[in-house]
Amino acid sequence: MKFGLFNLMSYRDNPGGLPGVMSDMDTMVGIAEDIGFDVAWFAEHHFTNYSVSVSPLVMAGFIAGRRRKIRVGAAVVVLPLYQPLRIAQEIALVDQLSEGRFVLGVGTGYQPYEFDRYGVKVENKTDIFLDYWEVLEQALMTGHVNHRGPYVDLPETVVLLKTRSGGMPPLFVTSVDPRVLKRLAKHNPVPFLTAGWRGTEVLYGMAEHARGNWQTAGLGAMPIAVQQYIHVTDSKAEALEAAERARFVARMVAAFRSPDVALAGGSMVVPPPLPDEPPLEVFRDNLLIGDPHLVAEKLIAEIRRLGMTHYNSFFQFGDMPIARAAKSLSRFGAEVLPLVEKELGPLDAIGTPAAAAA
Repeated sequence: MKFGLFNLMSYRDNPGGLPGVMSDMDTMVGIAEDIGFDVAWFAEHHFTNYSVSVSPLVMAGFIAGRRRKIRVGAAVVVLPLYQPLRIAQEIALVDQLSEGRFVLGVGTGYQPYEFDRYGVKVENKTDIFLDYWEVLEQALMTGHVNHRGPYVDLPETVVLLKTRSGGMPPLFVTSVDPRVLKRLAKHNPVPFLTAGWRGTEVLYGMAEHARGNWQTAGLGAMPIAVQQYIHVTDSKAEALEAAERARFVARMVAAFRSPDVALAGGSMVVPPPLPDEPPLEVFRDNLLIGDPHLVAEKLIAEIRRLGMTHYNSFFQFGDMPIARAAKSLSRFGAEVLPLVEKELGPLDAIGTPAAAAA
């Protein structure tokens, strides 16, 4: 099992403004590389302070030039919002610039607010994804595109840029629609699941749902990648403050599931409370927030239950002050991971076929 660092890059109250968000991200990725994380992931969202990472490929290319060990990933490319032939070339370019360290995450997207402003119907997202995937796959796998589909009609095109491997980068997918899983199956995609603030128990249910769809698609054993909020602290007050940051992100996510989003100043989201919103203690208890032993205990339980191949961690959620986020990530590497390995053995063996059979 490998660990990743998820960079949503929300802007809320960062004292450095937008440059501060960028600087904080760079600091967090540096720590993640130092403690042995495998991938730095970058989100894709548009127009508002929910995320200033409007292009995960730009972010991946930037970090690839600053770091020499950690891989860089898109979490995820929202394929229906792109011209597929262009994005295929950009994927190959980032892979070349990163010396083959690029990891591709793809998804259909979910935010009507973003789709409307790109002139794309969100209700057609899966059909558009599958049509665009034909182009992307041809370009990356063969260097030759000839496609006429319902959403894109392209003349015969020869593409010069290829990845370092000459094929598809390692592939993760957030959509668990059986049609998508079956279409991507030849590339051994890893389903990428996140339950957000709802945490571990909901994540277990999502994994079962994904496995059902995986079987419906007629596939074999399913690998799995998960994403969780983590904050390591001995302070009860700081734990609740971290929970409030998670609540802020949860409210933003809920707001963007509607095409009507309340904005201040044209781009700053004013998210209302969640329907039947629970107290902060519920957010804290649902997530991996607490002292090193509590975080390790929760993490161990999830690993035993799911046997994931990749664990993506969200440390600087809600524009958390960088000093706290950086300290939490450093303590995770120094204090939490040794507890996990003491209990479960080497992390590299978790999620492998041999481990699953044990």
